[in-house]
Amino acid sequence: MLPKFLKPYQINNSNLIRIGPKRDGGYVIDKRIIKKTYNLVTCGLNDDWEFEKEFLKKNINCNLYAYDHTINNRFWIKRFKKDIIHLLLFKKLRWWKILDIFKYINYLNFFRKNKIHLQKKIVSKKKKKNQITISKILNKLKNIFLKIDIEGDEYQILNHVKNNSKNLVFLIIEFHEVHKNLKKIEKFLKRLDLKLIHIHANNFDGTNRHNIPKVLELSLLNKRFFLIKNKLTNNRYPIKYLDYKNFKRRNEIKIEFNK
Repeated sequence: MLPKFLKPYQINNSNLIRIGPKRDGGYVIDKRIIKKTYNLVTCGLNDDWEFEKEFLKKNINCNLYAYDHTINNRFWIKRFKKDIIHLLLFKKLRWWKILDIFKYINYLNFFRKNKIHLQKKIVSKKKKKNQITISKILNKLKNIFLKIDIEGDEYQILNHVKNNSKNLVFLIIEFHEVHKNLKKIEKFLKRLDLKLIHIHANNFDGTNRHNIPKVLELSLLNKRFFLIKNKLTNNRYPIKYLDYKNFKRRNEIKIEFNK
């Protein structure tokens, strides 16, 4: 059961859409912000840019800046070897699994022109050449959609996000180890220029003994761009046809809130 401060604010449900796959990597956003976004900034890319691809199809004039220091030549060589082994061992692979072997070509075709991947690690304070802060990234950009999934390091950069939130149109942020960091999350959401409008529990890590999901995906809308009622939603989460399991082999996590 989650504390009340994590209950989203009410907006018209017809404005909510899902961008990306119906699995891990897909997120719920407010469709009204798509055309208002000039710059899509992704922190944490891995080998999945389906969200970014679909978003940019809906807004072809938007720039993409993706940050992930782990996606380098070493990553692609290791991945290619693994895919070849899978192909040899499991000859009856589904067609999309076979296409995974050509993921690097997909990467090269996608990241060009106004779509840029930078091999830099997101940090709270830059100490090395391959590091960068959120403040440095957002400093000169306007009308930003920020997506953060950096596997637990998000807590180190929350102040940077908060200090630059006035330039954000929308924020997607994935919180890990939620049950251990509820106070940090509450402090972050307090007096923020953005309001929580959707929440989803990533079922990969399950819940703790108090039924608190260990990983949460939050969608936040900037109240300066759109009117947001100060009324909490009556939605039940997950929302049918919007939310889907991150991990198919486990049950979806139903979210309940304290009164």
